[in-house]
Amino acid sequence: MTDTFTNRDYWKGIVLYGFNVATYKIALAKTLLELAETGISHVRWNALSEEFLKQYKDRLDKEAMPQLTNPNRLTVMERIVMKVNNGSITMTEAVDKVGREAFDDVIPRFHSIGQDKDIVKGKFYEFSEGKQIIIKDSVFDILQDRPKELFDEIDARWGLLEAAFLINRDHFDLANDIRDIYLQKGHERKDITKNIPFLNGYQDNICFYCSEPMDADDIHVDHVLPRQVVNHDEAWNLVLSHSFCNLQKSDNLIGPAYIEKLIARNENIMGSNHPWKKNIKDKLGDTKATRRQNLENHYANVRKVLGSNYWRGSERWSAKLDPFFRSLVTRLNN
Repeated sequence: MTDTFTNRDYWKGIVLYGFNVATYKIALAKTLLELAETGISHVRWNALSEEFLKQYKDRLDKEAMPQLTNPNRLTVMERIVMKVNNGSITMTEAVDKVGREAFDDVIPRFHSIGQDKDIVKGKFYEFSEGKQIIIKDSVFDILQDRPKELFDEIDARWGLLEAAFLINRDHFDLANDIRDIYLQKGHERKDITKNIPFLNGYQDNICFYCSEPMDADDIHVDHVLPRQVVNHDEAWNLVLSHSFCNLQKSDNLIGPAYIEKLIARNENIMGSNHPWKKNIKDKLGDTKATRRQNLENHYANVRKVLGSNYWRGSERWSAKLDPFFRSLVTRLNN
Protein backbone atom coordinates (compact mmCIF):
# COMPACT_ATOMS: atom_id res chain seq x y z
CA MET A 1 0.00 0.00 0.00
CA THR A 2 2.03 2.93 -1.31
CA ASP A 3 -0.44 5.79 -0.81
CA THR A 4 0.29 8.58 1.64
CA PHE A 5 -2.52 8.65 4.16
CA THR A 6 -3.38 11.47 6.56
CA ASN A 7 -3.60 11.27 10.33
CA ARG A 8 -7.37 11.44 9.94
CA ASP A 9 -7.30 8.45 7.56
CA TYR A 10 -5.44 6.37 10.12
CA TRP A 11 -7.74 7.48 12.93
CA LYS A 12 -10.79 6.50 10.90
CA GLY A 13 -9.20 3.14 10.17
CA ILE A 14 -8.77 2.49 13.90
CA VAL A 15 -12.28 3.60 14.86
CA LEU A 16 -14.27 2.24 11.91
CA TYR A 17 -12.43 -0.95 11.01
CA GLY A 18 -11.70 -3.47 13.70
CA PHE A 19 -12.68 -6.84 15.11
CA ASN A 20 -14.19 -5.39 18.27
CA VAL A 21 -15.34 -7.91 20.88
CA ALA A 22 -15.89 -5.06 23.37
CA THR A 23 -16.26 -1.28 23.29
CA TYR A 24 -12.89 -0.46 24.90
CA LYS A 25 -11.17 0.82 21.74
CA ILE A 26 -14.03 3.20 20.99
CA ALA A 27 -14.08 4.44 24.58
CA LEU A 28 -10.31 5.02 24.50
CA ALA A 29 -10.61 6.95 21.23
CA LYS A 30 -13.16 9.28 22.82
CA THR A 31 -11.01 9.56 25.95
CA LEU A 32 -7.98 10.62 23.90
CA LEU A 33 -9.97 13.27 22.04
CA GLU A 34 -11.45 14.63 25.27
CA LEU A 35 -8.01 14.86 26.88
CA ALA A 36 -6.44 16.40 23.78
CA GLU A 37 -9.12 19.10 23.72
CA THR A 38 -7.75 20.32 27.07
CA GLY A 39 -4.40 20.94 25.33
CA ILE A 40 -2.44 18.57 27.58
CA SER A 41 -0.16 16.02 25.93
CA HIS A 42 1.47 14.35 28.95
CA VAL A 43 -1.38 12.70 30.84
CA ARG A 44 -0.88 10.96 34.17
CA TRP A 45 -2.20 7.39 34.34
CA ASN A 46 -4.66 8.43 37.05
CA ALA A 47 -6.08 11.20 34.84
CA LEU A 48 -6.39 8.79 31.92
CA SER A 49 -8.23 6.32 34.16
CA GLU A 50 -10.55 9.02 35.45
CA GLU A 51 -11.57 10.16 31.97
CA PHE A 52 -11.99 6.57 30.74
CA LEU A 53 -14.25 5.84 33.74
CA LYS A 54 -16.24 9.01 33.07
CA GLN A 55 -16.93 7.90 29.50
CA TYR A 56 -18.30 4.55 30.66
CA LYS A 57 -20.22 5.88 33.64
CA ASP A 58 -21.94 8.57 31.58
CA ARG A 59 -22.89 6.03 28.93
CA LEU A 60 -24.04 3.22 31.21
CA ASP A 61 -25.95 5.56 33.53
CA LYS A 62 -27.89 6.82 30.52
CA GLU A 63 -28.79 3.33 29.24
CA ALA A 64 -27.04 0.10 30.24
CA MET A 65 -26.47 -1.55 26.86
CA PRO A 66 -24.04 -4.52 26.65
CA GLN A 67 -20.36 -3.64 26.19
CA LEU A 68 -19.12 -7.12 25.28
CA THR A 69 -20.03 -9.65 22.62
CA ASN A 70 -19.99 -12.57 25.10
CA PRO A 71 -23.53 -12.73 26.58
CA ASN A 72 -22.33 -14.53 29.71
CA ARG A 73 -19.82 -11.92 30.84
CA LEU A 74 -19.51 -8.28 31.83
CA THR A 75 -16.51 -6.12 31.03
CA VAL A 76 -14.25 -4.86 33.81
CA MET A 77 -15.65 -1.39 33.20
CA GLU A 78 -19.25 -2.53 33.57
CA ARG A 79 -18.40 -4.19 36.88
CA ILE A 80 -16.56 -1.12 38.15
CA VAL A 81 -19.43 1.22 37.25
CA MET A 82 -21.90 -1.11 38.95
CA LYS A 83 -19.80 -1.05 42.14
CA VAL A 84 -19.64 2.75 42.10
CA ASN A 85 -23.38 3.02 41.58
CA ASN A 86 -24.27 0.60 44.40
CA GLY A 87 -21.82 2.30 46.76
CA SER A 88 -19.49 -0.64 47.30
CA ILE A 89 -16.46 1.40 46.15
CA THR A 90 -15.70 5.13 46.03
CA MET A 91 -14.88 7.06 42.86
CA THR A 92 -11.26 7.25 43.97
CA GLU A 93 -11.13 3.47 44.40
CA ALA A 94 -12.86 3.05 41.03
CA VAL A 95 -10.31 5.23 39.23
CA ASP A 96 -7.52 3.18 40.79
CA LYS A 97 -9.15 -0.09 39.67
CA VAL A 98 -9.52 1.22 36.12
CA GLY A 99 -5.83 2.06 36.01
CA ARG A 100 -4.83 -1.37 37.30
CA GLU A 101 -7.37 -3.64 35.57
CA ALA A 102 -8.92 -2.07 32.46
CA PHE A 103 -6.02 -1.13 30.19
CA ASP A 104 -4.10 -4.40 29.76
CA ASP A 105 -5.43 -5.09 26.24
CA VAL A 106 -6.70 -1.80 24.86
CA ILE A 107 -3.68 0.44 25.45
CA PRO A 108 -1.16 -1.87 23.68
CA ARG A 109 -3.61 -2.84 20.91
CA PHE A 110 -5.38 0.45 20.15
CA HIS A 111 -3.31 1.15 17.04
CA SER A 112 -4.31 -2.11 15.32
CA ILE A 113 -6.42 -1.74 12.18
CA GLY A 114 -8.22 -4.98 11.47
CA GLN A 115 -5.61 -7.61 12.24
CA ASP A 116 -2.65 -5.42 11.28
CA LYS A 117 -0.75 -4.35 14.41
CA ASP A 118 2.02 -2.42 12.64
CA ILE A 119 0.35 -0.27 9.97
CA VAL A 120 -0.12 2.68 12.35
CA LYS A 121 1.94 1.60 15.37
CA GLY A 122 2.49 4.36 17.92
CA LYS A 123 1.05 7.14 15.72
CA PHE A 124 -1.33 8.65 18.26
CA TYR A 125 0.38 8.05 21.61
CA GLU A 126 3.19 6.44 23.54
CA PHE A 127 2.79 5.18 27.08
CA SER A 128 4.60 4.07 30.20
CA GLU A 129 2.31 1.51 31.79
CA GLY A 130 0.96 2.68 35.12
CA LYS A 131 2.65 6.07 34.80
CA GLN A 132 1.54 8.20 31.87
CA ILE A 133 0.37 8.38 28.30
CA ILE A 134 1.88 10.90 25.88
CA ILE A 135 -0.62 12.12 23.30
CA LYS A 136 1.15 12.90 20.03
CA ASP A 137 0.71 15.88 17.73
CA SER A 138 -1.26 13.67 15.32
CA VAL A 139 -4.24 13.69 17.72
CA PHE A 140 -4.12 17.48 18.04
CA ASP A 141 -3.85 17.64 14.25
CA ILE A 142 -7.08 15.75 13.59
CA LEU A 143 -8.92 17.93 16.13
CA GLN A 144 -8.13 21.05 14.09
CA ASP A 145 -10.66 20.16 11.39
CA ARG A 146 -14.32 19.23 12.04
CA PRO A 147 -13.90 17.93 15.62
CA LYS A 148 -17.66 17.45 16.09
CA GLU A 149 -17.61 15.02 13.19
CA LEU A 150 -14.98 12.90 14.99
CA PHE A 151 -17.02 12.77 18.19
CA ASP A 152 -20.25 12.00 16.30
CA GLU A 153 -18.51 9.18 14.44
CA ILE A 154 -17.26 7.66 17.71
CA ASP A 155 -20.68 7.91 19.36
CA ALA A 156 -22.34 6.30 16.34
CA ARG A 157 -19.75 3.51 16.26
CA TRP A 158 -20.15 2.88 20.00
CA GLY A 159 -23.93 2.69 19.64
CA LEU A 160 -23.68 0.27 16.74
CA LEU A 161 -21.34 -2.03 18.65
CA GLU A 162 -23.73 -2.07 21.60
CA ALA A 163 -26.56 -2.89 19.21
CA ALA A 164 -24.58 -5.74 17.65
CA PHE A 165 -23.94 -7.19 21.11
CA LEU A 166 -27.61 -6.79 22.07
CA ILE A 167 -28.73 -8.61 18.92
CA ASN A 168 -26.46 -11.51 19.87
CA ARG A 169 -27.85 -11.63 23.40
CA ASP A 170 -31.55 -10.93 23.13
CA HIS A 171 -32.88 -11.84 19.68
CA PHE A 172 -33.38 -8.27 18.56
CA ASP A 173 -33.55 -7.67 14.82
CA LEU A 174 -32.12 -4.67 13.01
CA ALA A 175 -34.63 -2.41 11.32
CA ASN A 176 -34.02 0.88 9.56
CA ASP A 177 -35.78 3.84 8.11
CA ILE A 178 -34.37 6.86 6.32
CA ARG A 179 -33.06 8.76 9.35
CA ASP A 180 -32.93 6.33 12.27
CA ILE A 181 -31.39 2.96 12.97
CA TYR A 182 -33.27 0.98 15.59
CA LEU A 183 -33.65 -2.49 17.02
CA GLN A 184 -36.96 -4.23 17.37
CA LYS A 185 -38.27 -7.30 19.14
CA GLY A 186 -42.00 -7.86 18.95
CA HIS A 187 -43.58 -4.49 19.70
CA GLU A 188 -40.49 -3.15 21.48
CA ARG A 189 -38.40 -0.60 19.61
CA LYS A 190 -34.99 0.69 20.74
CA ASP A 191 -33.39 3.66 19.01
CA ILE A 192 -29.61 3.27 18.89
CA THR A 193 -28.09 5.95 16.65
CA LYS A 194 -28.51 8.06 13.55
CA ASN A 195 -27.61 6.98 10.04
CA ILE A 196 -25.74 10.12 9.11
CA PRO A 197 -22.66 9.98 11.38
CA PHE A 198 -22.41 6.24 10.82
CA LEU A 199 -22.56 6.40 7.02
CA ASN A 200 -20.38 9.51 6.92
CA GLY A 201 -17.30 7.64 8.17
CA TYR A 202 -17.58 4.89 5.58
CA GLN A 203 -18.06 7.46 2.80
CA ASP A 204 -14.96 9.37 3.88
CA ASN A 205 -17.14 12.39 4.76
CA ILE A 206 -17.85 13.33 1.14
CA CYS A 207 -20.96 13.47 -1.01
CA PHE A 208 -21.51 10.14 -2.73
CA TYR A 209 -22.25 11.79 -6.07
CA CYS A 210 -19.82 14.72 -6.41
CA SER A 211 -17.09 13.74 -3.89
CA GLU A 212 -17.04 17.23 -2.36
CA PRO A 213 -17.13 17.69 1.46
CA MET A 214 -20.57 18.01 3.05
CA ASP A 215 -21.67 20.57 5.64
CA ALA A 216 -23.52 19.10 8.61
CA ASP A 217 -26.67 21.12 7.79
CA ASP A 218 -26.74 20.03 4.13
CA ILE A 219 -26.72 16.22 4.18
CA HIS A 220 -29.42 14.05 2.65
CA VAL A 221 -29.80 10.28 3.02
CA ASP A 222 -30.48 8.98 -0.49
CA HIS A 223 -31.49 5.71 -2.15
CA VAL A 224 -28.92 5.02 -4.88
CA LEU A 225 -31.40 2.78 -6.70
CA PRO A 226 -34.67 4.76 -6.55
CA ARG A 227 -37.00 3.73 -3.77
CA GLN A 228 -40.01 3.95 -6.08
CA VAL A 229 -38.55 0.91 -7.90
CA VAL A 230 -36.78 -1.13 -5.20
CA ASN A 231 -39.47 -0.25 -2.61
CA HIS A 232 -37.29 -0.63 0.51
CA ASP A 233 -34.88 1.24 2.80
CA GLU A 234 -32.17 -1.42 3.04
CA ALA A 235 -28.76 -0.37 4.32
CA TRP A 236 -26.86 -1.46 1.21
CA ASN A 237 -28.73 1.09 -0.92
CA LEU A 238 -28.50 4.16 1.37
CA VAL A 239 -25.81 6.83 0.92
CA LEU A 240 -25.23 10.46 1.93
CA SER A 241 -25.26 13.35 -0.51
CA HIS A 242 -25.62 17.10 -0.77
CA SER A 243 -29.23 18.23 -1.00
CA PHE A 244 -28.47 19.69 -4.46
CA CYS A 245 -26.98 16.43 -5.77
CA ASN A 246 -29.87 14.45 -4.33
CA LEU A 247 -32.43 16.72 -5.98
CA GLN A 248 -30.56 16.65 -9.30
CA LYS A 249 -30.45 12.85 -9.27
CA SER A 250 -34.08 12.59 -8.17
CA ASP A 251 -35.47 9.15 -9.14
CA ASN A 252 -33.21 8.68 -12.16
CA LEU A 253 -30.95 5.70 -12.83
CA ILE A 254 -27.31 6.30 -11.98
CA GLY A 255 -24.43 5.28 -14.24
CA PRO A 256 -22.40 2.06 -13.72
CA ALA A 257 -19.47 3.91 -12.11
CA TYR A 258 -21.66 4.77 -9.13
CA ILE A 259 -22.62 1.12 -8.75
CA GLU A 260 -18.91 0.33 -8.41
CA LYS A 261 -18.68 2.97 -5.72
CA LEU A 262 -21.74 1.58 -3.90
CA ILE A 263 -20.22 -1.92 -3.99
CA ALA A 264 -16.97 -0.53 -2.52
CA ARG A 265 -18.85 1.43 0.16
CA ASN A 266 -20.72 -1.72 1.21
CA GLU A 267 -17.46 -3.66 1.46
CA ASN A 268 -16.16 -0.92 3.76
CA ILE A 269 -19.10 -1.61 6.06
CA MET A 270 -18.50 -5.37 5.80
CA GLY A 271 -14.95 -4.80 7.08
CA SER A 272 -16.22 -3.99 10.55
CA ASN A 273 -18.45 -5.40 13.30
CA HIS A 274 -21.87 -3.80 13.68
CA PRO A 275 -25.54 -4.58 12.90
CA TRP A 276 -25.49 -3.36 9.31
CA LYS A 277 -22.81 -5.90 8.46
CA LYS A 278 -25.26 -8.70 9.20
CA ASN A 279 -28.03 -6.82 7.43
CA ILE A 280 -25.99 -6.41 4.23
CA LYS A 281 -24.80 -10.01 4.43
CA ASP A 282 -28.40 -11.26 4.82
CA LYS A 283 -29.65 -9.17 1.90
CA LEU A 284 -26.75 -9.46 -0.56
CA GLY A 285 -24.78 -12.58 0.38
CA ASP A 286 -21.95 -14.17 2.38
CA THR A 287 -19.06 -13.43 0.01
CA LYS A 288 -17.76 -10.36 -1.78
CA ALA A 289 -18.44 -11.98 -5.16
CA THR A 290 -22.01 -12.92 -4.23
CA ARG A 291 -22.74 -9.44 -2.88
CA ARG A 292 -21.44 -7.89 -6.09
CA GLN A 293 -23.51 -10.21 -8.26
CA ASN A 294 -26.73 -9.63 -6.30
CA LEU A 295 -26.31 -5.85 -6.29
CA GLU A 296 -25.62 -5.89 -10.03
CA ASN A 297 -28.80 -7.97 -10.47
CA HIS A 298 -30.78 -5.32 -8.58
CA TYR A 299 -29.24 -2.68 -10.83
CA ALA A 300 -30.18 -4.64 -13.97
CA ASN A 301 -33.77 -4.99 -12.75
CA VAL A 302 -34.06 -1.27 -12.06
CA ARG A 303 -32.60 -0.52 -15.50
CA LYS A 304 -35.36 -2.63 -17.08
CA VAL A 305 -37.92 -0.36 -15.41
CA LEU A 306 -36.19 3.00 -15.95
CA GLY A 307 -34.32 2.36 -19.19
CA SER A 308 -30.70 3.29 -19.86
CA ASN A 309 -31.07 7.08 -19.75
CA TYR A 310 -28.51 7.53 -16.96
CA TRP A 311 -28.02 10.47 -14.64
CA ARG A 312 -24.26 10.70 -14.83
CA GLY A 313 -23.75 12.89 -11.80
CA SER A 314 -21.75 16.04 -11.29
CA GLU A 315 -19.59 17.12 -14.22
CA ARG A 316 -16.73 17.49 -11.73
CA TRP A 317 -16.97 13.91 -10.51
CA SER A 318 -14.55 11.25 -11.73
CA ALA A 319 -14.05 7.83 -10.21
CA LYS A 320 -10.31 8.13 -10.87
CA LEU A 321 -10.09 11.34 -8.84
CA ASP A 322 -12.60 10.48 -6.13
CA PRO A 323 -10.81 10.55 -2.73
CA PHE A 324 -13.13 7.79 -1.51
CA PHE A 325 -11.21 5.24 -3.60
CA ARG A 326 -7.88 6.45 -2.22
CA SER A 327 -8.89 6.44 1.45
CA LEU A 328 -7.30 3.97 3.84
CA VAL A 329 -10.61 2.33 4.81
CA THR A 330 -11.53 1.71 1.16
CA ARG A 331 -8.08 0.38 0.30
CA LEU A 332 -8.18 -2.01 3.25
CA ASN A 333 -11.59 -3.45 2.46
CA ASN A 334 -11.62 -3.68 -1.34
